[in-house]
Amino acid sequence: MLPLLLISVVGCTVNNVDIDDSLQKHFEAQGAQGTFGMFDNSRGTFTIYDLEAFRTRYSPASTFKIVNALIGLQTGRLTSDSTVIPWDGVVRERPEWNRDLSLHQAFRVSAVPHFQALARMIGKDTMQYWLDTLAYGNKRMGSTVDQFWLDTSLLISPDEQLGLVKRLYFRQLPFRASVQESVKKMMIQENNAKWQLAWKTGMTVTSEGTPQGWMVGWIEENRHVYPFALHIELAKGREADMMVVRERILRDILASLGFFKGIM
Repeated sequence: MLPLLLISVVGCTVNNVDIDDSLQKHFEAQGAQGTFGMFDNSRGTFTIYDLEAFRTRYSPASTFKIVNALIGLQTGRLTSDSTVIPWDGVVRERPEWNRDLSLHQAFRVSAVPHFQALARMIGKDTMQYWLDTLAYGNKRMGSTVDQFWLDTSLLISPDEQLGLVKRLYFRQLPFRASVQESVKKMMIQENNAKWQLAWKTGMTVTSEGTPQGWMVGWIEENRHVYPFALHIELAKGREADMMVVRERILRDILASLGFFKGIM
């Protein structure tokens, strides 16, 4: 069995972890709480804000679409990222979900019902096999194959999320290289002469009504890659703010660390 996280901060020393409390201001400016961690692959060092929260497990929400897509492609349930996942005909509040979508399209608009359909195509036994193989968080599926990453069954820490995207970037996960490349390409949001920025988002609301959000991915500058994981919490009732707030916090953090200039 291959461990998911080869670079866990749990085993790190004070010499390669920088606890950067100055990053707190970016959360406070948006009325949020949370944690952030980044790995400088060229130096083997971490920058982390709130180490305890970085080691705490939360529901992965739609960030699990990374693994769901990998499994779907690896097992042949989908032959490529252009394979269409049919719409079930149920009209939902997000109009971009209400049509047939390719895997690439469903990933980009984070279409929950399409990935639930993919999970049913994969099946519970196969899904559990890959959760165990990856040692993905607590590896728990609960009773249904199409809900476990949306409720509190499956939990994963930002630390473990960072390890996942680091291994994905370098094609070190136990999937075919072509499968990993397909999912990597779906995550890329910006790609220009100075940087490449990639992520997958996620959002859920706890049983207490607290909105929680994710952004996991990497930024690359000058052929140096920096995988990151961001997890935030907002006040009750601020679900509608999540899409804007989490991206603003991420960009503010990256800018404060010297990115977006092409010099890192």
